[in-house]
Amino acid sequence: MIESTEEQVGFIGLGSMGEPMALNLARSGKKLVVWNRTPAKYASLKTLGVGIAAEPSEVFVRCPVVFLMLADSVALDAILARGTPGWASRISGRTIINTATVAPGYSKTLESEIRASGGRYVEAPVSGSRKPAEAGQLVAMLAGEEAAIEQVSALFSPMCRGVVHCGEVPRALSMKFAVNVFLIASITGLVESANFARAQGLDLSAWASIVNASQMASDISRVKVEKLLEGDFSAQAAITNVLETNRLIAEAAQESGISAPLMDTCLALYRRAQGLGHGALDAVAVLRAFEDGAA
Repeated sequence: MIESTEEQVGFIGLGSMGEPMALNLARSGKKLVVWNRTPAKYASLKTLGVGIAAEPSEVFVRCPVVFLMLADSVALDAILARGTPGWASRISGRTIINTATVAPGYSKTLESEIRASGGRYVEAPVSGSRKPAEAGQLVAMLAGEEAAIEQVSALFSPMCRGVVHCGEVPRALSMKFAVNVFLIASITGLVESANFARAQGLDLSAWASIVNASQMASDISRVKVEKLLEGDFSAQAAITNVLETNRLIAEAAQESGISAPLMDTCLALYRRAQGLGHGALDAVAVLRAFEDGAA
């Protein structure tokens, strides 16, 4: 692997999740080099002495290990210069950690191409939204060659409360999808519960008290209950992101020949919410799909 006396770590993608993840890495003492399409995201990191790259290629030049927290496979291909002469120089001798939620088949192919070009690949989706990301309370699921995982596992400690090794690529993504079936169905069910209570003329504060005291209560349900009560739709996990994950889960289920009726229903609701212009809002804004009669 590339030698670096400074042990610099690259991080590309400072969105809703990437920014707090990078901040936690920097606060832990890691020497970070970052790049983001929107320079405004650099402000909080500069105060911690984080290196700012002028271009994505600079991150790969300076760092033997690079985290990619990007929106989708199109963004990944662009950053990695996949299919261009720049690919080899970005990949050879480096370990690429992909935290993006993408199709399992894409991730498997990407791993094969990276390994063929002399690099290492770790598939590392995380479970959690912006609030646990800020608190360093994410759960990471890792897949890849054992040597590659061993090389980077310690880097997740500042960002995560748990790290689970899932085996070969793409089993980490498949594990995240399995977990997110429960997560998406739970949040959508909570929103439907609030909508039902409101339609029945019930006291929503009383409803919230009962939900929060019940055996169904969890860290995430309490946060979402508060957002529903306050009408706060500022994004922790945006409709657009939930929709994309839901779509990938539905496709994976179809490819496996299994039924996923809850995910099919949720997919229709989140598509409806997206179509109504609520894509940038939090997942609880799927309430708008109920209000407009989609259910």
